[in-house]
Amino acid sequence: MFSKKRALAGAAVAASAALVLAGCAGGSNETPDAAPTFDPNEEVTLNLAFWGNDVRADLYNEAIVAFNEEFPNITVNSTFLTFPEFWEKRQTEAAGGNLPDVMQFDYSYLRQYAENNLLLDLDPYLGNIIETDPLPENILDIGVVNDTTYGITTSTNAWGLFTNPVLLENAGVAEFEGGSWDDYAEWMGEVTDGAGGEFWGGSDFTGRIQNFELQLRAEGQNVFNEDGTPGFDEERLTEFWESGQDIRDGIGIPQQRVAEVAPKGAFDSALTASELTWDNFGAGYLAGLGEGYTELGLIAPPVTEEGAKDLYLKPSMLHTISASTEHPEAAATLVNFLVNSPESGEIFGTNRGLPASETALAAAELDPLSQQVKDYEASIADRLGDAPPVPIVGYGTLEEKFRQLGEELNFGTVTVDDAVSQFFAEMDVVLNQ
Repeated sequence: MFSKKRALAGAAVAASAALVLAGCAGGSNETPDAAPTFDPNEEVTLNLAFWGNDVRADLYNEAIVAFNEEFPNITVNSTFLTFPEFWEKRQTEAAGGNLPDVMQFDYSYLRQYAENNLLLDLDPYLGNIIETDPLPENILDIGVVNDTTYGITTSTNAWGLFTNPVLLENAGVAEFEGGSWDDYAEWMGEVTDGAGGEFWGGSDFTGRIQNFELQLRAEGQNVFNEDGTPGFDEERLTEFWESGQDIRDGIGIPQQRVAEVAPKGAFDSALTASELTWDNFGAGYLAGLGEGYTELGLIAPPVTEEGAKDLYLKPSMLHTISASTEHPEAAATLVNFLVNSPESGEIFGTNRGLPASETALAAAELDPLSQQVKDYEASIADRLGDAPPVPIVGYGTLEEKFRQLGEELNFGTVTVDDAVSQFFAEMDVVLNQ
């Protein structure tokens, strides 16, 4: 059996008032007396839920077909939504005790759902149904909350800056050569000016909490500390949001234009020439851009302080199993296939990030974009630091609130001072109830 190192620290904080999760799980989470096994002759139906776009949906459908070649008696019904809608749906299901059997899962929500007994304890399945040899121990530990494994990491990724070479050529502006956040904003302005109103240099980076996190890490802080306390105050958040004012005043794409192309984004609609996001988004961007766009630039984000270890490898996603599933062994079999199988590596490539499983990674045929992601992560090795503490309960709620306030700042419907007050009020609810 798998011998686990369990060294994740951090005090558990109270459940977020924004989600009514406690006591919703309908199934037992007790460890079985013997190592569980799956009977391949048993006819089982599983529900699989993930977030993404049509490209990822096609990949999951292909993976399910490959899975059924080996396990024909397991019927897998899959559904997908955009990221915000995915978690809204999960909250509703959690309240009713009917989460899908298998879920693509985000690190931000892992502690929240695990501590509310909504996720299956996977430790009994490690080493038998779920193979552990292809997964380094530090990768397995990513899915651990309070000494129990609740998620299996599918892949890792890092924060990066995508650029669109076609739009840059049209604007007559060279690739961003790196520099400070001010340098990046100035470069965006040059692209916007050169585009003549057809597109913009980028969007307001202060609307993403990850960019705030990057700056805080460079200053030796985290968004949230091990004990759940914030690593910033109102003054620091005010400074961050105020730094985006010039972008909101004309350098960046107007929020109304972003709303008009939803659910697509500005970058994959060829309305912006750059986008700060996770490095596994490239395939989806190219698919959204369509004909005429064959490559993307991928470079390191702006620098807050030279030499800082501000970047880190994040689990791009995990797979979890509902505590109320009626078929835990079959669900674990599906999770193992989606994480470890050579077929999964071959099918998904780096769509979900670089495969965490050595078996899946070895089978993945890295197309030029996938190789670009791998090379990018090697190029930022000197900026990679330790991963931040496991997200607090309610982090996903705060991340979404941050995003929504960023949109309101861009629409001009809220001032920076009001946005800061609203965020701290929301944070007070999440941390103290």
